[in-house]
Amino acid sequence: MNKPLRRISVCCLVLVLALMGWVTWIQGARASAYEDDPHNPRVAIGRYAAPLGNILVDGKPVTGSTATSSDLKYKRTYKNGPLYAPVTGFASQIYGSNQLESLYGDILDGSDSRLRNPVDALTRQRAKGGDVATTIDSAVQEAGYRALGGKTGAAVALDPATGRILGMVSTPSYDPGTFAGSGGADQRAWQALAADKNKPDLNRALRQPLPPGSTFKLVVAAAALENGLYSSVDEPTDSPDPYVLPHTRTTLTNENASAPCENADIRTALQYSCNTVFAKMAVDLGKDKVAAQAEKFGFNDGKVDTPVRAAKSVYPTDMDAAQTALSGIGQFNDQATPLQMATVTSAIANGGELMSPQLVDKVTDGGGKTIERTAPRTYGKAMSARTAEQLRSAMETVVDKGTGSNAKIGGLTVGGKTGTAQHGVDNSGTPYAWFVSYAQDAKGRQVAVAVMVEDSNASRNEISGNGLAAPIARAMMKAALA
Repeated sequence: MNKPLRRISVCCLVLVLALMGWVTWIQGARASAYEDDPHNPRVAIGRYAAPLGNILVDGKPVTGSTATSSDLKYKRTYKNGPLYAPVTGFASQIYGSNQLESLYGDILDGSDSRLRNPVDALTRQRAKGGDVATTIDSAVQEAGYRALGGKTGAAVALDPATGRILGMVSTPSYDPGTFAGSGGADQRAWQALAADKNKPDLNRALRQPLPPGSTFKLVVAAAALENGLYSSVDEPTDSPDPYVLPHTRTTLTNENASAPCENADIRTALQYSCNTVFAKMAVDLGKDKVAAQAEKFGFNDGKVDTPVRAAKSVYPTDMDAAQTALSGIGQFNDQATPLQMATVTSAIANGGELMSPQLVDKVTDGGGKTIERTAPRTYGKAMSARTAEQLRSAMETVVDKGTGSNAKIGGLTVGGKTGTAQHGVDNSGTPYAWFVSYAQDAKGRQVAVAVMVEDSNASRNEISGNGLAAPIARAMMKAALA
């Protein structure tokens, strides 16, 4: 063989070996990547080749599947879609999925390896889809949804002892079933949803941080008691009325000019929601101590997973003294989701121990066998048991004698805190109405609730936490402990 021919032969051999190596790498190391690539039509065909597993509430499916005439043989269906959309999310043949539908997609479509029996493993057949059981209590969910009605807002109810999410409502909502398929009607429904200025697809309970207003005063009160600024909720504070913000000429007043806020104790200051008391208290503590307390409740944590990730609730730290005062009453740049404020109240109700919020109880295979269960997890110690007891006592005064009277429930012990947060430049926008609360029955069962009403049909002078948000919290607490 002459020299040129040998070179050509060697070159061809190298190319063949390279091609064999490339094919081996594609079929081996890269196989799973191509299988999972959303642009691979086989992914959707495989996912919708059989009925999906279901998402359960109270052990009953709130999802389903129905046969189609397309290559994607089944599409997702939803029972009471708008009611449970903040819980389930959506699964669409065209637009993908989100929330539980996405996070547990491999369980629901049967592709999770834990679902395979030995025969499935040998034949590489997709197993029957499994189910995802949520922690939601249908009575609590329905009560919150009805009570919110046509308002724009959200509500979250938690079991303080376990962190289980009993209700998670966001309004306005949407029906995920209207765009679950691949037809023209589904595409038009998606386009209409995307164009809706009211953002019904936004999960306001988890993903809409807003100024928490006076509900944040509970955090400041906890910081004051934990750091020894005051020994109890009944010790008088050093609080002028009105209060001039430090290093400014700006005077801070109280909503109720006749309220006994001057040097008021924490109980009275919560009862009348005294801005002057908590603004000065935040300054006396300093931003670092308030921030440390807020972070014990979960503020500034961007990795709170339910397992659906919540937006980060923020207590700002780069502030001067005047800004610290405003942050002490839940204004300036304070931001909190309803889930965050529900966890604050939950820790107070649970003796200071904060449990991580959880939305999923267990995951089962196609035969109903449990393959994964979510155990209660402690997030951390938010405060001492004594501080929690003191705050519960003061919150009960708010409901019994103060601004939270609309949350009273016969036969239950109820504590709460109202909040009305400013919105827009110079408070030009519609204020946000907040209410956070907890209730306990004679057997010791508890529930913690946070409600935020972003917008309603009420006139501006009728917007208040007690007027708009407290009745919603009351409905959910009553449903939970009935």
